[in-house]
This record gives sequence, structure tokens and C-alpha cells, in this order.
Amino acid sequence: MKKSIVFLFLMACILANANVRMPLLFSDGMVLQRNKTIPVWGWADANEKVEVHFNKQTKTITTDATGKWMVSLNAEKAGGPFELTITGKNKIVIKDVLVGEVWICSGQSNMEFQVNKTMNSQTEISDSNYPMIRHFGVAQDLSGTPKDDLKAGKWEVSSKETVGNFTAIGFYFAKKLYAELKIPIGIINTSWGGTCVETWTSREAFEKSDEFKDMIAGVPSVDMDAIFETYKKSLLDNIKKIQGFEVTMDNENHFKELNFNDANWPEIKVPSLWENQQIGNIDGVVWMRKTIVLSAEQAKKEAVLYLSKVDDEDVTYVNGVLVGTNNIWETKRVYKIPVDVLKEGTNVIAVRIADYTGGGGIYGDPADLKIDFKDSNLPLDGLWKFNVVQVKIAVSPNSYPSLLYNAMVNPLIPYAFEGVLWYQGEANVWRANQYKKAFPLMITDWRIKWNQGNFPFYFVQLSTFDEFGGNSKKGSRWAELREAQTETLKVPNTGMAVTTDIGNAKDIHPKNKQDVAKRLASIALNDVYGKKQVCSGPMYKAMEIKGKQISLSFASIGSGLSTTDKTENLKGFEVAGADKVFYPAKAIIIDNKVIVSSEIVTNPVAVHYGWADDDTEINLFNKENFPASPFRTDNWEMITANEKYNVSK
Repeated sequence: MKKSIVFLFLMACILANANVRMPLLFSDGMVLQRNKTIPVWGWADANEKVEVHFNKQTKTITTDATGKWMVSLNAEKAGGPFELTITGKNKIVIKDVLVGEVWICSGQSNMEFQVNKTMNSQTEISDSNYPMIRHFGVAQDLSGTPKDDLKAGKWEVSSKETVGNFTAIGFYFAKKLYAELKIPIGIINTSWGGTCVETWTSREAFEKSDEFKDMIAGVPSVDMDAIFETYKKSLLDNIKKIQGFEVTMDNENHFKELNFNDANWPEIKVPSLWENQQIGNIDGVVWMRKTIVLSAEQAKKEAVLYLSKVDDEDVTYVNGVLVGTNNIWETKRVYKIPVDVLKEGTNVIAVRIADYTGGGGIYGDPADLKIDFKDSNLPLDGLWKFNVVQVKIAVSPNSYPSLLYNAMVNPLIPYAFEGVLWYQGEANVWRANQYKKAFPLMITDWRIKWNQGNFPFYFVQLSTFDEFGGNSKKGSRWAELREAQTETLKVPNTGMAVTTDIGNAKDIHPKNKQDVAKRLASIALNDVYGKKQVCSGPMYKAMEIKGKQISLSFASIGSGLSTTDKTENLKGFEVAGADKVFYPAKAIIIDNKVIVSSEIVTNPVAVHYGWADDDTEINLFNKENFPASPFRTDNWEMITANEKYNVSK
């Protein structure tokens, strides 16, 4: 009996090892790229014969010494559904396979942003039964070395039940393409909120880059356990350095009290996410305190505390008394302060914030941060005291370069597709100038790795967001990042959707993803699918100084320059003289050129347009209603000029 059990166990092990195995991408409901050679690959025993059958094609291959195999199916026309059959010592049948157009969607949170969060989401979901549109969601994962397969992921058919969790930009893009092409559309969504471009780029790319080779030389190729230990030490050491004391929850019960002495706590700007300030990209628990002084009259009044938004969960006290708590990160906090809680003189607002993932802290519109006394209010924006008491020790995608490339891009190679849609850049605004090299490096890296030529790579320029209040006077990191994105258009077969008019200065995640997707689709339909049309807005080309005026000419003007302002008054233009001080300028359209001038600047030498974090008001378009990209005509040094990517040891 025992011998039989041992024999059966050994046979089970042998059969398990012998089974042909496919990448997760190759599963029921998948979409294959039309009109291109179709790579199909997987694993089996070393030197095992594998046969692949699809439509009228049959390919045979013998695995290599490691058990890996790959065949290339001949190009197929759009159609389906088909079955893809892989036979070795076992047989795999992949059903409901379509052939059409496949696009990869990647980037950070605005690409990750789901259909169910967009404007008019219920209307969109009700119009989502498109069996020819399929979505593959790549599970978020990290790896210190390139992986062969994904952690998880599956193909889903677009329907009312599934579409809510699809990438919104990807779905609306696919919907537009399907309406025009009437063929299957596949979207592969590999995205992760809050991530920098460097984590999406391979180690080999950095090693070959003059800009990054010294950086990558100091980063060892290690497994995630080693990365975790290094990251843990680095994170805790950094927080201790910032706040001057250990990360500990000792005595935190006293932090809500009015008389607690927080004199040694450091300060941070509110409202603004921690990730944009000295605390950095952490998840955990942070106490924040704000001391205010009230008059006797104010202390007697009914009062309501407005805390804007808190990411993720807050427990809020006033003078040690609990006034409210909430765990929905997008919800504005409005808490009534009980009678007799406020005192004449010194008062303290103490907030215990727990951040579980992504951004953290008090954020939103400064106008929503106040104590309201009905007939008056006391603003609460500005500097608050803080104390990090607990840190969730988990490696961030931004902790080391290449972590997301290794886990969420490399396993997709060499899957055939048409092009890439990319929405990212917010996490790189601090190094906007270096993004001029980092972003093209990543694009080139992906193209080399896939070896499918210079496939289309279309990206979204950052929309308006008033994160730092940046402008021409103070400098604007967001404007500099937009400039870096514009310069990336020098890379062959790229395209950019300008979104200055459809953003939200108070929300880094604008809900209008429909128009963003339509603009990306316009580029694809024009450049890839032969639907010739205007697909972008005016791009600055050249300037000519004419006495007190500067004449600006543009490319991509379509049927002519235009403006949304009924008085034809262009907004967002500024001019400067040799002193490099910019002043608001009068700007008008004459013969499809913009003439800019200012009474203050008698000898203008440079122009800025939309040079601000918040560029909501700018209004230069072409007549096809595509907005002009922000720009500057000077090459003066910017505030991010010397900021470089580095890995904390």
C-alpha cells in the first residue's frame, strides 16, 4: 500500500512538471493584435515538443533547456471568436479569442482611475455592453528582478457588471475606436497610482544612459526581502532625521490634549499631501496639530470645523474632545464643535491621520480649511505641527528603480499590440527638468524590449492642478513638467493630448476622462488608422520681436487660431524683458499669429503662456477646439534644473 502511494505521488509530480503552462495574458476572452506576427509562448519540460493551433495555423516547437518555448503565428485579420490550442504532454484550450486592436494603458493614478469614478459614470456604465471590447487588468506587483509572468490578471468582456473597474481612459478610448473601426479592441491596463517614471524603466536602460548610469551602478540587483530590509532602515532613518525623534506610538494618547507640549514637533504645509513634502511617500499614522487663538466672543459662538479632505482616515479632536471621524478619503470633513469646547485664548485642533495606501494627509482647497462662526470664519491653512508615530513598512514602487518594469511590464513582453497610452508625470514634478531625459528613455526602453519597431506611444500632458501655487514669478514645477512632456514629442511616433481646459485645479484626479480619451483616440485615428483629421492643438513654433510687441507663430493650427473668450481676449500670456520679470500681457490673434505686448515691458524678449501649476484660464485653441499647449520662449534656468533622481541608501 505504501509503495503504491509513493508511486502515485511520484507520478503526480512528474505530470505536474510536464504540464504546458501559459502566461496569464493567454486566457479565455483574450484579444490578439491583427495584421502583425503573433508571438505565443509558455513553459513546459526541457526539450518537450509543443504544438500551437489557431484558426487555420499550426506551429510546432521544441522547448529549450529551461523549458521555455515561443512560436510566431502569422498575422491574422480582425475577427473571431476563435480557440487557441496548445498541446504538449497536456492540452490547453483558450476559448473566445478575438483578433483586433490591442493597446497597453499605463502610468499612475489618472490612468488607473476607474470608470465608476468618472463624471456621468452611471450613464457610461449603462452604455457598456460591448462584447468586442475586452480589458485585461494587470495585478499590482513589485520585483527586484524581471519576472516571467504576472502575479495575477484576467480578461473581462465589457458589460454593466464589469466596466466599472476598467481604466476609464482605456475604456473610453476603446469605445471611440470601436465606434470608428467596428473591430475587437483589447486594453491591457498596467498602472499604479503615485508612481514615478523611473520605476517603469528597466535596469538595462539606466545602465546605458549617460544621465543615469552612475545612479544605477549603486543599486544592487537584489531580491525583495533584501530590498525590504534596506527600505525599512532607510525609511525609519529618514523620518527620524526629519522630525528629530524616533517613530513611536508612545504617549500618543496625550497628543489630542490642549496642554500637550508640541514645541519640538516639526511643521508641514496644510493642505497638501505628505508625498509632496518632507514626510514623503509613506503609509502609516501621523498626528497633526494646529494651535489657534480665539477671542471671548468667538469662543462663545456656534462653530463648525471644516478640514477639507483627509487621506485616508481621520480622528479629529478640538481641545481633547472628539468632534468627528471619517474614513472616506474623497469626502470633505465637516464637524460641528460642541458648545463649551472652544475657549478664549489658546485652542488646539489635533487630527490623528491613518494613511493606508497612496497619498496621505490633509489636502484639497485651502478655502475648505477653516472654523466657521456663521458670520465669520478663521482660516486654518498654513503650517501645522506633525509627528509620525507609525509607518507601514512596505516597499513602495518608488523605493527603487525598475520595480514595476520588472513585475508589471516585463511579463507582457513580447505580446503583440498596436500602441501605448500613458498618463503619468505628477510623481516626477520635483524632477521635471530631468524628465526630459527620463521619459524618452523609458519609451525607447520599451520599444527596444518589445522589438516591434517604433510603435505609437501617446501620452497625456498634465492638466491644471494648483499644488504649489507655482507661476512665472515663483517658478512652476507643473509647468516645467508639461514642457518636458512637450519636448518628448521629438521622440518618433509619439503624440500628446493637451488637457489644460478639462482639468480641475483643486483635484489632481479630474473626473472628465471621456474628453481625455477622445483626444488620444483622435491622434490614433489620424496617425494609425488613416482617419485624417485635426487631432491636436496649436504648438508654439517661433517668435519675432517687433519693437514693443512679440509676434508668435504656431504649428498645428488646424483651420485657424481661435479662443473661447467672446471678446477674443487671450488669457495666460506674459512677457518679460532682459530682467526676466514677467508681467501679464495683452494678447490678440491677427492672421493666425498671436501678438503679445505689455505697457510695463517696453523691450520684451520672452513670452510665457500658461506657465503656472493652475493654468485653468488659458484660452488659446484652434477652430477644431483643441487647446494650445503651454510654453515659454526663453531658455532661462528653471527651479527643477538641478534636481536628480537618486535612491536613498
